[in-house]
Amino acid sequence: MSAWRLLLTRPRDESAALASTLAEAGIFSSALPLLDIEPLSVDDTQRALIRQLDQYAAVIVVSKPAARLGLALLDQHWAQPSTQPWFSVGAATGQILQARGLNVGTPAEGDDSEALLDLPALRDAIAHPGARVLILRGEGGRELLAERLREQGANVDYLELYRRGLPDYPEAELPRRIAAERLNGLVVSSGQGFEHLRQLAGNAWPRLAQLPLFVPSPRVAELARAAGAQTVVDCRGANATALLTALREQPVPVL
Repeated sequence: MSAWRLLLTRPRDESAALASTLAEAGIFSSALPLLDIEPLSVDDTQRALIRQLDQYAAVIVVSKPAARLGLALLDQHWAQPSTQPWFSVGAATGQILQARGLNVGTPAEGDDSEALLDLPALRDAIAHPGARVLILRGEGGRELLAERLREQGANVDYLELYRRGLPDYPEAELPRRIAAERLNGLVVSSGQGFEHLRQLAGNAWPRLAQLPLFVPSPRVAELARAAGAQTVVDCRGANATALLTALREQPVPVL
């Protein structure tokens, strides 16, 4: 039995799946989802992008909600799977797409935009001048991916499918849960998840910032350190395997 006792903050279903994997490894966890996924209404602009899908040299999907909602929209407008290469930020997102018969490229290491941009198959897909790329994402996501693709000469469009909200919890629920269940580590899966963690912590953040914080990428690690988190562990991936590897390498704090 591991001495780690973790707070999981992913959406409810994802936290449940991660908790099951951690339990098999003898690790206690408690879920407090910090992201609510709200699908956006599909407007004429979004429908037009999907109808023009065959004009894109590559399609990039940044999250599991984007994959599920994008596939549902695809089903409404295309009888057959598209033939251009698709790419995912993260293996779990890639598995959702592959299950629908799509040709999907995913970085072997790292669940972040930086790892995806290093993928040779993506560079090959946009090698011809004026190549068009469609990015499926949530509302107001980060711009790094599009910026780097445009620097390489690609034309980038967004298909925004959902927004992420903070669930409604009683005041001080986060510090109360951590104290009541003697949690000694925090896990976030995205930059917005971290921002919600800090927001929900409120005045207790300086104390909670002393706990080890496990994050999925260098970008989120940088955000956390800038906000005062004292022990930030970059798992270089948001999947369970990456987290388990980081937990084995990180000493359990003495509280």
